[in-house]
Amino acid sequence: MKFDYARWLPYVLAALRIVTALLFLEHGTQKLFGFPPPARAMPTLMSLIGIQGLIEAAGGLLLAAGLFSRAVAFVLCGDMAVAYFMAHAPRGFFPIANGGDGTILYCFIFLTLWFAGGGAFTIDGAMKRTGAD
Repeated sequence: MKFDYARWLPYVLAALRIVTALLFLEHGTQKLFGFPPPARAMPTLMSLIGIQGLIEAAGGLLLAAGLFSRAVAFVLCGDMAVAYFMAHAPRGFFPIANGGDGTILYCFIFLTLWFAGGGAFTIDGAMKRTGAD
């Protein structure tokens, strides 16, 4: 009996989307609300890091819910690429040494979700089924 990978793909994509979004949301809540407690002082809201916190929180929520999944994944992919080159690359070439390995992983997971879509259990999919879009 052959395993049907195609049948399970939407559910695996949904798990990847939801887990990644919730982890990403946590970065945003740490910057915005100090939860979980950050190692450094919280940034002011209208600083570059404060705006990054807004992007992470809003993007994480939207992606977890599966609302505008592809568009949000595209924006977050670009956001992580910019974050890597602004914050990590200047500290050294190797991602493990400059602390950017997580940023690169987020970037490529969001790139994958942009191309593949959010999988099952999305608000986008529910709106298509009901004709609400």
